[in-house]
Amino acid sequence: MKTPQLLNYARDQWLPGDPGSLSPINSAIDGSPVATTGSGGIEFGAMLRYAREIGGPALRTLTFHERARIIKGLGLAIMARKEELYELNYQTGATRKDGWIDIEGGAGTLFSFSSKGRRELPDAHVLLDGPVEPLSKSGSFIGQHIYTPLQGAAVHINAFNFPVWGMLEKLAPTLLAGMPAIVKPASSTAYLCEAAFRVMIESCLLPPGAVQLIVGGVGDLFDHLTGQDVVSFTGSASTALKLRSHPVVQRESVKFVAEQDSLNASLLGPDAAPGTPEFDLFVKEVVNEMTVKAGQKCTAIRRAMAPVQHLDAVEAAIRDRLASVRVGDPRDKASRMGALVSCSQRDDVRAQIAKLTAAGARVVAGNPDASPGVAGGAFMEPILLRADNPWDAEAVHDIEAFGPVSTVMPYSGMADAIALANRGMGSLALSLFTHSPDAAREFIHGAAAFHGRMLVLNRDNAAESTGHGSPLPVLVHGGPGRAGGSEEMGGVRGVKHYMQRTAIQSSPAMIAAISEQYIPGGPKHEIAQHPFRRRMSELRIGDTLKTGSRTVTLEDIEHFANFTGDTFYAHMDEEAAKASPIFEGRVAHGYLILSFAAGLFVDPDPGPVLANTGLEDLRFLTPLYPGDSMRVELSVRAMSLKSNETGVVRWAVEIFNQDDELVATYDLLTENVP
Repeated sequence: MKTPQLLNYARDQWLPGDPGSLSPINSAIDGSPVATTGSGGIEFGAMLRYAREIGGPALRTLTFHERARIIKGLGLAIMARKEELYELNYQTGATRKDGWIDIEGGAGTLFSFSSKGRRELPDAHVLLDGPVEPLSKSGSFIGQHIYTPLQGAAVHINAFNFPVWGMLEKLAPTLLAGMPAIVKPASSTAYLCEAAFRVMIESCLLPPGAVQLIVGGVGDLFDHLTGQDVVSFTGSASTALKLRSHPVVQRESVKFVAEQDSLNASLLGPDAAPGTPEFDLFVKEVVNEMTVKAGQKCTAIRRAMAPVQHLDAVEAAIRDRLASVRVGDPRDKASRMGALVSCSQRDDVRAQIAKLTAAGARVVAGNPDASPGVAGGAFMEPILLRADNPWDAEAVHDIEAFGPVSTVMPYSGMADAIALANRGMGSLALSLFTHSPDAAREFIHGAAAFHGRMLVLNRDNAAESTGHGSPLPVLVHGGPGRAGGSEEMGGVRGVKHYMQRTAIQSSPAMIAAISEQYIPGGPKHEIAQHPFRRRMSELRIGDTLKTGSRTVTLEDIEHFANFTGDTFYAHMDEEAAKASPIFEGRVAHGYLILSFAAGLFVDPDPGPVLANTGLEDLRFLTPLYPGDSMRVELSVRAMSLKSNETGVVRWAVEIFNQDDELVATYDLLTENVP
């Protein structure tokens, strides 16, 4: 049977690499050929131009919500054909459980960003950053920070260990931002990435030029980068340094997002003695992180730290648990751990173990030279090392064996634990197993600056925890120092990596037009028909209902106080209120004002408005005294479609007194019929 050749996807065409550029990819299970890959003959400069001239404009014509719906569709396409991907997944050495993290975890990341995009971003082309900044006394000249998509291409260079998730966790925020991407997977697992990429192309959901794929070297791609492009890299620190140092990256100030080497730590708290739930959870998590994906995870626990008096018990418990781990063919359901991605990767792990032992660590579980599993495959036993003097054995804080390897080490006191954890000089993830709030507070305060994500795990949250090594779409994935200094994912934070923040100065009307959203002082379109009578499709940004006025009496204030039980002195004691530096006498309750405001603008009959789902950004600005009157201006600020049946309208509510002074402002959220 002929070995299949992987294809590049350039300028919306599937293209083979030149025959002379092809390299074989072998199965991690038995070393047999899986595919050949290469990108010789591909015009990389033309790919970048196509992304900028075709893909970017096509994506930027869509709103955030339209792009979010495309991302959801891509996730559904991956899920519909996941069994095809699982079959290829085994050849990478991964079990089905490992593949679930990669394949279904990748699709889940798309779903998460789609949901975030539709809930947290406007159905518009511009993202506002923060409130309006007043720049003049009358309010006719203001400032507003906005985000718009960069007008280049995002170059995604991914690692071998998660060929599907690694691609999708970068694509989700990039596409949501409105930026086209060129994906470059690691060659050793490129066949799985190419298969998932093909699923997305065959879904026919993406506009032309939105995504392209390189299944070999990147040639002169970096020579064609500009300041509008972004490089997002996952891999070794040495490769990251080489790419960061490229003359064009330096000259053009190309944005560079890096997730790289990380000697992540896990700490057994001083209170977590043998026999406690936290001790058992710690041992279980260390073994899990050593064996999932055969330890080939950027977040895996490389340094397991325990109080010196518990180190022997920790070593024994981990060793006993490792003894039950069956290493073998990942297609066999009895196998708990599969192979490393290749024999060369296994050999590299063995070489790193040798460096660690030469520096003073010793192997206490597993045989680094053993070759379990299928003949010709990249199998090895999980290896536990011990460093009794972690300050002398500095290699344990500097050398990462990227496989099923972890080192246990002691600490004496919390200050020592913090210093050892930080000795790794920056990590993606750290976990602390403790039931002591005092220990957690002291440790987090001392170590947070060195770690991108920190998990405090104990008996209270273990059942629902996602564990030490699970990056989540809503949380940042990255870390300082050695870990690369950048942040991926993190919900909308990740989207902003692919956008430019710009300060706009103009009139409220002009900035409202630019942002496609109502802002304070922007134009209002007073309408005769009550806006609650209109479906979302019949509303416009700035449509405004101006209500009649209502006088607030002392009797209203006293009734509200007695009815609700809110008898705060400012509402009920005239002398005390006058003595306050804020008030001139008794004032109306803030919540009375909100209630009266609703009474002024709510249309009571059934209609397109289905429910009030909340209010945000409430501010009380001017006190309302007995005898004052109040009126409301209710304006459509923004709209977002949740489904074919419902959407959300964000209303700007402004409450004025008889002197047209603003009494209160807030955003009202309603569920509406589209």
